[in-house]
Amino acid sequence: MSVRKVIATGLTLLVITGATVWSQSNGRRHVATQTQKLSLVSATEEPPTTNQSTIEHADGNLHIESNGIPKHLVGRFPNRGNPHSIRSQRYNFNLPENPKPADKVTSIYFTSRFGPPNMPFGVALNGVLFDPGTAEFWQGNRGGGWNYEALGGAVPLGIDENYAHVQPQGAYHYHGIPDQLLKGLGFDPTKHSPLVGWAADGFPIYCKTAYRDPKDPISEIVSLRPSFRLKEGDRPGGESSPGGTYDGTFFEDYEYAAGSGDLDECNGRFCKTPEFPDGTYAYFLTTQWPVIPRAFKGQPVRLR
Repeated sequence: MSVRKVIATGLTLLVITGATVWSQSNGRRHVATQTQKLSLVSATEEPPTTNQSTIEHADGNLHIESNGIPKHLVGRFPNRGNPHSIRSQRYNFNLPENPKPADKVTSIYFTSRFGPPNMPFGVALNGVLFDPGTAEFWQGNRGGGWNYEALGGAVPLGIDENYAHVQPQGAYHYHGIPDQLLKGLGFDPTKHSPLVGWAADGFPIYCKTAYRDPKDPISEIVSLRPSFRLKEGDRPGGESSPGGTYDGTFFEDYEYAAGSGDLDECNGRFCKTPEFPDGTYAYFLTTQWPVIPRAFKGQPVRLR
């Protein structure tokens, strides 16, 4: 990698009528099966404290320390869909400084019913986590799959205009493309995306725009397309599956279609970028699903 140093400074949940019922054993048991239009909470509030974040290359690692507080305005928390308040975190991560592709792709999703159902994908340059998965499942059944998509709107999660909300421990995190972060980084759709963060495996994260020819930095700028699509037809029904049309309500509604877009199953590609003129594997946030990648090309470290 040619970049040597980058520094940035700076239970009880409510029942949702008609979509959720409470289960003593499983927590929130959702029964919604259709996407709904997102109703975003206006980002008009100052964060509760000042951003403190450093990202630097040292001792063979990409070392990140952050309190998880953004530098931009946020929504009001708690709110109707999210009962939690933003609180400072103590993030301290060491990512690989020179990551390599692994022998196989690693999903952000876990199968253990006793642990988190997913892991964060990466860290933005402001120290806030990109964490696209949710802990919400149809009928509250983690082991049965059918994991709700935060941006599908079927389950209201109190997401603000940065496509972010708050976890029970107070961690503010992004589920989609945070426009205010991009604005602060000088994003220009006519130019290659600036670096927006780092994935848990150490590879860089960009947003949407890149060179049409991944090997040619003087080729035109394009908005990259993911290679995922909605499955055709209807979901299985019965006691263990929700039924209904594949419409984006659940993670399982999508499938990878190799070659249908510009990016691979990890929403990335090998390419040259302004920060890596000799080339690197890089991830991209995209306008279409998955928006934030859901799998790693390299070997990730845990970001919790």
